[in-house]
Order: sequence, then structure tokens, then C-alpha cells
Amino acid sequence: MLELDRVTRAFATPDGGTYCTLRDISLKVGSGAFVALVGPSGCGKSTLLNIVAGLLRPTSGRVRVGDEELAGLNRRATYMFQQDALLPWKDVRDNVALGLVLAGRTRADANRSADEWLARVGLTAFASHYPSQLSGGMRKRVAMAQNWIIDRDILLMDEPFSALDVHTRQRMETELLALWEAPRSAESFMVGRAFQAIRKTILFVTHDLEEAIALADDVVVLSAGPASHIVARHPVALERPRDLLELRTSAAFIDLYRTLWAVLREEVIKSQRERSRA
Repeated sequence: MLELDRVTRAFATPDGGTYCTLRDISLKVGSGAFVALVGPSGCGKSTLLNIVAGLLRPTSGRVRVGDEELAGLNRRATYMFQQDALLPWKDVRDNVALGLVLAGRTRADANRSADEWLARVGLTAFASHYPSQLSGGMRKRVAMAQNWIIDRDILLMDEPFSALDVHTRQRMETELLALWEAPRSAESFMVGRAFQAIRKTILFVTHDLEEAIALADDVVVLSAGPASHIVARHPVALERPRDLLELRTSAAFIDLYRTLWAVLREEVIKSQRERSRA
């Protein structure tokens, strides 16, 4: 579904020089896979996500989506940002329906679909509320419904749960996996398509190594910057569906955490040294 081939991204600096954020990133993500990106703060994780979204062009290298090279915005992806993008003057139903309305669906049809998704994320009773009247967790549920209702193949997520308290965060992680593992539509279930074939492909940025392991099929570790590159990619051989409340205490989870932390720790130390020199 996604292929990054030797992607490099450099930015101009105020003194007339250049700063290389990413260097020679090559990464393949299969259809329906859940891949998490971790790395030290400032290593270019969000930059990489923006390149996949088509919001930034690589300085060199290329990005392929399916069988086509990406040129401009990635029309097969939706993007869930760290801060939600809810419009404060629209109620919850209108926020969820907005993408369908902009795509040309009638408002009545869009509202019916929005109500279905609000039921799916447990917010039917809050359809007429405004974003300011919702808790942080509720706002994230609205944001997830916004992304899922458009039904594109790829979901890009940039630390979507980082601002939540630990208990709300775990609930949102559980709800994310429930949405990802379920059929994308009643029609796809009725014709008997396999769940793996209809799952969205998720590229998930997080600072939290535990979160990455709990959610993903593969965890990709980026090096400290500048010129950040991939230093490790580990499969997560934990059975699905996963009980996230119990998973973190299992021996397999702890062993994988230790393996990945040994790599990530070195990059965090390098990043701290680089910042102290700056």
C-alpha cells in the first residue's frame, strides 16, 4: 500500500544553509498493516508522516501509494493530527458529516452516515453538542469518526492520544483497534471479504514505545537527528485481538519492549547529546 524509496528531506536554515531532517528512508507498508513509528523528539517522525500525506515533497527519493507514485496530496489517506481539527461552530454530527458533504453527498445522506458512525464510537447522545462541550476523549472519538466515515485506504495518525490522561488513552487505543479490526462496512462483511483485506493501512507516530508495541504489527525506530534514518524494524508477534489492559504485563510484551528500548535508548541519548551541543 505504501512504499518510501530513499526519501530525504532537507530544509533551508535562516543562515542560508540546509538542515537534513530525514535521510534515505526506505520503508514498505503492506495493505491493511498497522505500523508504528517511534524515535527521539525532533527526529522527523511528523515530517515523514507529512511526506506520506503529500503535504511536503521529499528533497529526493519517492513515495508510492499502491501502484502510483505520489504527486501532490495523498487522496487515498486521511490524517488524524495531534490536535483535533473540529470546527467549533458546528455540532458533533455536522463535524463528522463534513467530509462527505464536501465530497458531494447530500446533507441528509451525510447525516445518516454520521449518525451511524456516532453510534459506532458511542456518541449518539452527543450528536447535537458542540466541541467545547465534550471531554478530551470524546473529541478524539469524533475525530476518529471523521476519519473513518470517508473510508479511505490509509489512516495517518500523528500522536493522536498524547494529550490524554493514561486511562482515557488506553480506552481510545482499545477503541481504535476495535474500529481497525472490524469490517469497514456492512456491505464488505456481507460479501465475505476477509477482515485483513478490508482493514485500513495505519501509519502511527508516537513517542510512547509501550503504545507502539500494544497497537502495531511492526514498530519502526528512527535514529536521532539530524539526517534521521531507520535503525530498526521489529515485528510484533502478539496475538490479536489484544486485551490492552492485560497485554503490558505479559512476558512476550516485556521481552519485546526490552529489545526495542535497547535500540531506542541509544538514539535518545544521542539526541540529548546533540541538543546539549546546540
